[in-house]
Amino acid sequence: MSTKVLICDRLPLVRDGLRTVLDACPDIDVVATTDSSMQTAMLARTHRPDIVLIGLDEPAPDLELIRRLSAEEHPDGRLPRVVVFQFDYTDSVVADLLTAGVKGLISRDSTSDDVIAATRLAARGRTVLSPDIVDRLVGWFRDRDTIPPAGDRPEADALTRREREVLRLIGQGMSIEDAAAELYIGVSTVRTHLHRVRHKLALKDRAQLVAFAYQAGIMREAA
Repeated sequence: MSTKVLICDRLPLVRDGLRTVLDACPDIDVVATTDSSMQTAMLARTHRPDIVLIGLDEPAPDLELIRRLSAEEHPDGRLPRVVVFQFDYTDSVVADLLTAGVKGLISRDSTSDDVIAATRLAARGRTVLSPDIVDRLVGWFRDRDTIPPAGDRPEADALTRREREVLRLIGQGMSIEDAAAELYIGVSTVRTHLHRVRHKLALKDRAQLVAFAYQAGIMREAA
């Protein structure tokens, strides 16, 4: 079946260009385009897209729209995946978008092949990040001074000490198996802690866990 795509961008030239590029792919079907956030939400309910491709021009994205799109199940149980493209992302915008549920962050000057690849990968459930965003995340690992101070996310207070330890290790890029070895606990125990963290914080996947760990200052906590 074709991947159904909904495009939202304020510029007609961008919308038409993306539609032309994506519709040329036999496995992708652009079901609608719009320049309105409100219409995006309505069209998502009508057309039930697999991917919602949103262009951002303002420094403060419509996070509430993205949260709704990412959480609103289609009647068949599928969730639309949001892919955002923008010229420049600040650190706080990257963290906010990942936490809000986006499955892709790509640059507005990406090539046609980049957009097609991001659409296909996101449709398969993968998180897609442009190289500059990956470099930004790596920078967060290497430069602890860029990590927001603890307390920015009060929801973190609901986590136990062990849950915070597990989240910190996942934020460092460890696998579940490596985290279990580091803490001298079982793999199933780590999975249980992660399940509880996701439930307490209403987070969906690893990307959102990592973003939250940085926002909440958990990455600064001592090992």
